[in-house]
Amino acid sequence: MMYLKRNLPGWERAIRGGMGVGLAVLSYTYGATPWTWIGIAAGAMMIGTGFIGFCPMCAMVGRKSIEKQ
Repeated sequence: MMYLKRNLPGWERAIRGGMGVGLAVLSYTYGATPWTWIGIAAGAMMIGTGFIGFCPMCAMVGRKSIEKQ
């Protein structure tokens, strides 16, 4: 099993969660199009990274994990 070390600070996790919920709700209310499902999936991914605190893309580009203060 892969160990996921958090690489998102608390403020960014909150922003990602809020934007993810907003994007998913906005996409859901837009109508039944292929873009609706893409928007809902993107919102779910943002909610997931905000909840877990780990962003795979940030890790791939070398973003360092947050330090405990």
